[in-house]
Amino acid sequence: MSSLLHRSYSAGFEAASAPRRTLKAAIGCVGRGLHTGVEVQVTLRPAEAGAGIVFRRTDLDVTIPARYDLVTDTRLCTVISAPEQNQARIGTIEHLMAALAASRIDDLTIDVDGPELPILDGSAAPFIFLIESAGITEHGGAREVLEILRPVRVANGEAFAELRPHGSAYATGFDLSLAIDFAASAIGRQAFSLTLTPENFAHDLAPARTFAQAAEIEALREAGLAKGGSLANAIVVDGPKVLNPEGLRFADEFVRHKLLDVIGDLALAGATISGRFVGNRTGHTINNQLLHALFADQANYRLARAPLVGAPISMAAAAAPVK
Repeated sequence: MSSLLHRSYSAGFEAASAPRRTLKAAIGCVGRGLHTGVEVQVTLRPAEAGAGIVFRRTDLDVTIPARYDLVTDTRLCTVISAPEQNQARIGTIEHLMAALAASRIDDLTIDVDGPELPILDGSAAPFIFLIESAGITEHGGAREVLEILRPVRVANGEAFAELRPHGSAYATGFDLSLAIDFAASAIGRQAFSLTLTPENFAHDLAPARTFAQAAEIEALREAGLAKGGSLANAIVVDGPKVLNPEGLRFADEFVRHKLLDVIGDLALAGATISGRFVGNRTGHTINNQLLHALFADQANYRLARAPLVGAPISMAAAAAPVK
């Protein structure tokens, strides 16, 4: 992925850079795909420094890098396909990608023996559990950060997504704010904001589950989607009612899950984003369009070494260009 990005350096980053990270050990699980209904096994495997996040369809012996430009379908989930091999695809990758981005995992091989990742309970919490169980290790190289230099926006009617620079040259990290608006009164209009950290993600976003409106489910299944969906892996609403017997995990679980999706989709940029995201009624399609718009002009961004967490930022100590 890094070869797609214009490499430069930022005078705002401390010369001591954060090392890249992977898992200490392989770990996996088995589950059913939300849309295909197919049972699949997924295994997260440590990868060498600089490898990036790469999916491997073990049943087809095909590898697919986790890249925004390999997204081939955004209907209710994000699907990536191997270059010039669209039949070799992996769907519903956004929950795992969000968990990896929030956990600051740079290099990983993800083995999956089918066309879609398991939905598990419909949230990213099971993936956070797997990551924490395997453990994280620093393994050399320089962690990269994608600094937003000027606003980039895509819109479709009232829906929009925008990446903005930080308001201060001294600011770092990724701040996100999202609003949604659904006709179903059980959802309605909700908004949520947070600064992305491993702790904030695990506590505030990871448990939030995907959702659907009851009136749409039959049409989705006729379209070949949601074949594996159930109340065990999705919230289902019918007007003012939440049909799940256990209710909601958060009063605003819907917008939290949509923001989780944003993080997973934008993780396909291939590096941690330093800047601000603002969105309204966004979905997988607009999220992916935002990355295409960002990378369409090299004046929009700069790729640099990420500073060590907690290290002071020195304007005089510029980071060396990332090789």
